[in-house]
Amino acid sequence: MHKTFHFFLVLVNFASVLLVSSCRHSSMQPPVAQKKPVVFHEHGYTRTDEYFWLKERDNPEVIAYLEAENAYTGFWFKPLEKLKMKLYGEIVSRVPRNDTSVPYLLHGYMYYQRFMGDDEYPVYCRKKNTEGAREEIILDVNELAHGHKFYSVAGLTVSPDARLLAYAADTLGGRSYILYVKDLFGGKNLSEEIPGTNGFAAWASDNKTLFYGAVDPVTVRSSRIMRHTLGTPASSDKLVFEEKDPTFNTFVFNSKSEEYLIIGSVSKTTSEYRLLPSNRPQGNFHLFSPRIQGLEYDIEPVGNTCFIRTNYKAENFCLMQSALPGNPPERWKELVPGNDSVLLEGFEVFDNYLVLQERNKGLVRFRFTPLNTMEFREIPLDDEAYSASLSSNFRLDAKRVRYTYSSLATPATVYEFDMETGQRFMLKQDKVYGAFDPSHYTVERFYVPAPDSRMIPLSLVYRTDKKKENMPLLLYGYGAYGISTEPDFQYQRLSLLDRGFVYAIAHVRGGEEMGRSWYEEGKLLQKQNTFRDFIRCAEFLIEKGYTSSDRLFAQGRSAGGLLMGVVVNTRPDLFKGVLAGVPFVDVLTDMLDESLPLTTSEYEEWGDPRIKEYYDYIRSYSPYDNVTAGKYPAMFVTAGLYDTQVPYWEPAKWVARLRSLKKDSNPILFYCNLDAGHSGSSGRYEKYKLTALEYTFLLKLAGMEKQ
Repeated sequence: MHKTFHFFLVLVNFASVLLVSSCRHSSMQPPVAQKKPVVFHEHGYTRTDEYFWLKERDNPEVIAYLEAENAYTGFWFKPLEKLKMKLYGEIVSRVPRNDTSVPYLLHGYMYYQRFMGDDEYPVYCRKKNTEGAREEIILDVNELAHGHKFYSVAGLTVSPDARLLAYAADTLGGRSYILYVKDLFGGKNLSEEIPGTNGFAAWASDNKTLFYGAVDPVTVRSSRIMRHTLGTPASSDKLVFEEKDPTFNTFVFNSKSEEYLIIGSVSKTTSEYRLLPSNRPQGNFHLFSPRIQGLEYDIEPVGNTCFIRTNYKAENFCLMQSALPGNPPERWKELVPGNDSVLLEGFEVFDNYLVLQERNKGLVRFRFTPLNTMEFREIPLDDEAYSASLSSNFRLDAKRVRYTYSSLATPATVYEFDMETGQRFMLKQDKVYGAFDPSHYTVERFYVPAPDSRMIPLSLVYRTDKKKENMPLLLYGYGAYGISTEPDFQYQRLSLLDRGFVYAIAHVRGGEEMGRSWYEEGKLLQKQNTFRDFIRCAEFLIEKGYTSSDRLFAQGRSAGGLLMGVVVNTRPDLFKGVLAGVPFVDVLTDMLDESLPLTTSEYEEWGDPRIKEYYDYIRSYSPYDNVTAGKYPAMFVTAGLYDTQVPYWEPAKWVARLRSLKKDSNPILFYCNLDAGHSGSSGRYEKYKLTALEYTFLLKLAGMEKQ
């Protein structure tokens, strides 16, 4: 009874989100943005941007335009209200209302987080590692979020004596956090309230000195590391490191052994680290190895030695070792050589064991070895396409390694593998409420030949009893920053699969699924490979009879939204509809603006358009600059007003230009979340409201709105 009442209230609230502005109208036309041309002259070219004024976030005309777009979107969805509410109800009903994470041991306490009932946010808890110990709530995010439309916490870290908690909060979604410190014994925050941080901090072993990263107030680049002493004003904090290269970001963290404080400074292609013994917080950080352009490395210092994952003479990375306080790479000792076909993604060091996380043929694998033999064995994993990652391994003396695992049909599962006995233990598998049986779904994996003969991994899932020719299919793509798109489980997809959809992931170049070269071939002057790979996967799915162009849909977010923008310009005939979330579509204009967040740090990803070669290449594909007077598929585009990664004006301008030029009657809908940033709504239920809208859009286009 209580569960049903809860969902009724949520759904009624959801119904008002988009429809309050449109319910009085019997008809409504899409908003028409005013044209105020601004002319740019670059490298001998002239560009005109008639919607440049939409970047004026404080302009009431801009807000009015965004509100009008939201009202029109609400009007379009109004006849589909029952379907939208049904989808949302389905999705949130599968999510466990009461859920607790697997605890981990640190400083004599077992730490975990839990969700309860209607709570949108987690409650962080701990218990002493003794029988019958009572629960201590260290942070209730629901209480903190009260009165805020958006609330995100980050960087929770407990002092070595377990008395204090440092945490950070962002109330807009713009990635600028206020740092707080809470007395866990007294239950109250201390006087510390440090604005403008990157959300992460590290404790010195004296339990009173805290190091944190400070961000630029305009670009939000994390450029400084500060030292703070508890009880003193933030204005007196000491600068201990400043990263002056605008292509780098800096951060600070504790080593796993807690013996060292570490400052990292990284760009997209180069790394540099500095170390300080955590028992000497007033000392100077020592440079581990000077930066060398193109040299990337991660470090894990233990005692007097340091383990190093690096691309030094190894494109796919290798594992090396060095004495502390540090040495140049030519003096590092190789422990695990590089492999041309296997990417070394990460590692965990224990007192007696070493564990590697690698990626082979697009899929993660784990190998472990005793440190005294260096003879590796593989940890067995299941399924044809899956996601796996090392997780919560905080203790050096552990003999078990913890990892998470899921597949397109298997809910997230936490395992521990005993490296002494070879036994695997399931600690938890996420529950899916309702009629869910993993055996009812089929997962498949293909390798699709690209035009240049490279093989593109393609993962897909469908409900076995719904399999037939020409199914509606949603194809997802990303392809940037070396981020591999994982074929993992998500509650919401079941609402499509159970209605007969196929869900597929094109693991296109720009990620690292097939090794470092897969990333290199999808960036800078080879970025077009990302777009060609996605189109080729779409064609393959049609050729194999899974779907057809009038039943094929595409989805991408952020850099994946750029992918959506390019494919609708180049192959609009291939897709029935497109979901473009916070899409990076005005690449040329924003990469020419150094004052914007991320611009300078992303020159190594997209290229610096101040250089004509890169300007010409970006101009050849930038979606906003390549909109034509032609036909386009139906599109649902989203943005966040406080997004500092892809500013809201990029999708807003793109939608306005598309509407003014396109020659068809297919709908283009635009929704801007006026209370959030890049990641959208922050609550665990709230975030699914947008998902329900997107799925309603797809089902309407597929002619399945009655289901």
